[in-house]
Amino acid sequence: MTKRTKEILDLLDEKYTTEYVCYLNHENAWQLLIATMLSAQCTDARVNIVTADLFQKYDTLEKFAGADLKELEQDIKPTGFYHNKAKNIISCTRDLVEKYGGEVPSSMEELTSLAGVGRKTANVIRGNIYHEPSVVVDTHVKRISRRLGLAREEDPEKIEMELMKVLPKDHWILYNIQIITFGRQICFARNPNCEECFLTKYCKEKKKEKK
Repeated sequence: MTKRTKEILDLLDEKYTTEYVCYLNHENAWQLLIATMLSAQCTDARVNIVTADLFQKYDTLEKFAGADLKELEQDIKPTGFYHNKAKNIISCTRDLVEKYGGEVPSSMEELTSLAGVGRKTANVIRGNIYHEPSVVVDTHVKRISRRLGLAREEDPEKIEMELMKVLPKDHWILYNIQIITFGRQICFARNPNCEECFLTKYCKEKKKEKK
């Protein structure tokens, strides 16, 4: 780890602590898996509103697996892209019941074999449920890692590999949690709040502006 990267991580630790926080409400692995699937192109806050009722109505994996597609679409409609999400949730939960005995698998290969589960979702499960160090690349992590010069690639999977090389393993999960908060409070996609930013001296975009 370079001195520069260590300074960035120390400042993030100081500002946001090193506590592991999951922003999606869940009581078990399959609830977190479904909540993460619903969070694509949707805010965690909205997902939590939807899942409050959803997880009461479908309180077992079997109920999701046997859900009526049209009914489930209406239940998750506020999260957007509800047709694909509903279809994937039913297919995914059927596989969990039939192939995995109702357990959410822990390996990247098995997780990404499930309908609607990409590396980002798989890494959320691996990090939060199985405590496997993993780098979750969402829109905040992609944008801010590039701004900080910790990543150069555009593709999330390539950014994941870049970050695994530059970040120490004990910060893989933590970095995502901290960067989500930083992205929501300060480093917005448009009109970032640079005046309040504590990482300005490390920002590549800010340096471009000064030239």
